[in-house]
Amino acid sequence: MADKTFETGKYEECYNLLIKYKMQNDVEIKWRICRALYNMAKDPKYNEKIRKELISQAYDIIVEDVKTNSHNFAVQKWYALILDVKSSNEGIQAKIEQLENVKKHMDLAVTLNPNDASLLHMLGEWCFQITELPWHQRKTADAIFASLPYSTYEDALEYYLKAEAAQPRFYSINLLRIGCCYLKLKKEDQAKYYLKLAASYPAKSDDDHRANKEAAELLKKLK
Repeated sequence: MADKTFETGKYEECYNLLIKYKMQNDVEIKWRICRALYNMAKDPKYNEKIRKELISQAYDIIVEDVKTNSHNFAVQKWYALILDVKSSNEGIQAKIEQLENVKKHMDLAVTLNPNDASLLHMLGEWCFQITELPWHQRKTADAIFASLPYSTYEDALEYYLKAEAAQPRFYSINLLRIGCCYLKLKKEDQAKYYLKLAASYPAKSDDDHRANKEAAELLKKLK
């Protein structure tokens, strides 16, 4: 019931269905609560303060299970995704400090389930963000790490393409990112193909609308 509600994009309704069972301390219920909170936190109807509170609530739930249920794929996956957003909410230094920890838990999750498209996409995002990190943020990172985690557009593209192969057309932003990576690698024909897919993707969410808009803008520049 909760999974079907989630799949239709009714994240708050899904949360309300599950939260009444939280005290059962069932890991399968708890990670699903965190998944609902994570997606609720993307909804622009909530202000920034509430979105941060939703992520903090999700983190407090999932952090309990990441040690006791370390072999549970969903726990590793949602811990990584929630930690990534939580550290971003806390500022650039916190985000940089948690980069390797986020990647570690993503890698653990992929080991447990190599064909999860959304996780492969997030590994692509990790690589893409590292590659795109502005110079002034790299200087901050250099003060924290002996050396900043390294990645390339090729690394990001490999994960995005694996995600697309695992579940074709599953996510508009994944199509957009593939197009962006091909652009960065000066492969315009491949870039156009994926950007056209992103620009025409049926918009059911804010991410879809963003992908439509950004892909259309990039295509205009290529003409």
